[in-house]
Amino acid sequence: MIKKAEFITSNTDYRQCPPGNKPEVAFIGRSNVGKSSLINMLTQKKKLAKTSGTPGKTQLINHFEIDDRWYMVDLPGYGFAKVSKTLRANWEKMIKGYLTNRENLLATFVLIDSRLEPQKIDIEFIHWCGHQGVPVVLVFTKADKLTKSKVQDNVDKFIAAMEEIFEEAPEFFVTSAEKKQGKEELTAFIEENIEEFYQEN
Repeated sequence: MIKKAEFITSNTDYRQCPPGNKPEVAFIGRSNVGKSSLINMLTQKKKLAKTSGTPGKTQLINHFEIDDRWYMVDLPGYGFAKVSKTLRANWEKMIKGYLTNRENLLATFVLIDSRLEPQKIDIEFIHWCGHQGVPVVLVFTKADKLTKSKVQDNVDKFIAAMEEIFEEAPEFFVTSAEKKQGKEELTAFIEENIEEFYQEN
């Protein structure tokens, strides 16, 4: 259970991020996938991450310190944000630089909209992560917006797409920020990884 969460810093360059002496997990996903809502649900702070109806609101690497022990990182979304090509290229450089250079990064939670069939852009991003050795965990969002069986159907299709790329599909969680679904499971998973980090370091 997360008791304390506070914003630390925003950067455009991984080299200016906080020292890598504490473990961290990162959240990323297509624009408007519900990333800020999920972060706010996990930390029990309604306005920790800024939610917006405008895709592409997060344009920086945002670090939040959790319980004085680890960092939660909110990364810029990828995909359909209405931004210039230059800005998009800068985002890509920033995201890829961060993901491939932060040695204290334990997991990258890639958020997937559970209302949709598998999207090419998500699959391509996860494929890239696999090639780079970036540890990926899938988080299906907005599960309260469809029937359970329809959500399950979309999740199954996505996992099948993953199994075509990887020997085994990444671990995954099904969540709803509104209903707090998946909160305990996701928090327990993160805590377990944090514990392992401290045991090994």
